[in-house]
Amino acid sequence: MTASHTTTPVSLTIGQLARRTGVPVRTIRFWSDEGLVPPSDRSAAGYRRYDAVAVARLDLVRTLRELGMGLEDVREVLARRRGVDEVASAHVRAIDEQIRSLRVQRAVCTLLAKGDHDERGMILMNDLARLSAAQRQQMIDEFVDEVFAGTDPEAPGAGIAQGMKMMPAELPEDPTTEQVRAWVELAELLGDPSFKARCREMAVTGTSGEFTQPSFYDPAAVLEHAEPARAAGVRPGSAEAEAVLGRIGVGDLAPDERVRVAETIETFSDRRVERYWELLGILNGWPPREAPPTVPAFEWVAAALRA
Repeated sequence: MTASHTTTPVSLTIGQLARRTGVPVRTIRFWSDEGLVPPSDRSAAGYRRYDAVAVARLDLVRTLRELGMGLEDVREVLARRRGVDEVASAHVRAIDEQIRSLRVQRAVCTLLAKGDHDERGMILMNDLARLSAAQRQQMIDEFVDEVFAGTDPEAPGAGIAQGMKMMPAELPEDPTTEQVRAWVELAELLGDPSFKARCREMAVTGTSGEFTQPSFYDPAAVLEHAEPARAAGVRPGSAEAEAVLGRIGVGDLAPDERVRVAETIETFSDRRVERYWELLGILNGWPPREAPPTVPAFEWVAAALRA
């Protein structure tokens, strides 16, 4: 009695191939039509037939597809225009991006589960979860490009432009709910026409050839002397406020100079812009800022100068 053994038939029908490989007939037919697993020949009645080479090719296509590779990548590998290692490396990068996206979605769902949101925030969080890292960065880049279009990056007062351009906002691989909330708030700022117009005003004024920072105006002195006065409730226009202006170095200015300094402060002081930097700090994982916001102190000085 001879030993029996299983061999691959010389030619298989599409149904036989489906039963042997476990791949549905409709999938094999689709891959055949796409040229990925072409039939070896056809029967006299015109039915597709597949040989051992086609079986091996089908196994490779199935493996690549189960790994998530697209049809074009599979086609490149089969045509030997790209090696499996090259396609796999590109696929690893794609998988990494999918993992990052899933982590963002998880953080968004965690935030939604806490119920700490309104309808607008929920929509923004949903949009955020669907954006890739590159698309999120593009939001920042487009905002900065539009705000600072046509300005001179080397001009005095261009520091805000350079700062915004050099500080990317990227969510970490495993974002916290606080970082997701920060991104939602940042997205609201970037989409606010009034905020964009305000930043544009700062950019144009700061990079104008006519702009000069008053030499007697010391921002550090404002924070040192004006912030305690503001926090203590000192009223702009009072004698005590005038004494504070004196310590800052602007108390003896002529009326027109006081107005000019006030205008300069008002142009470059905006709580939303300061919040923009705070949000970037949260997103980039910088140490939390211990000092209070600085803009209120400058607003107080501007009001005191005008009073």
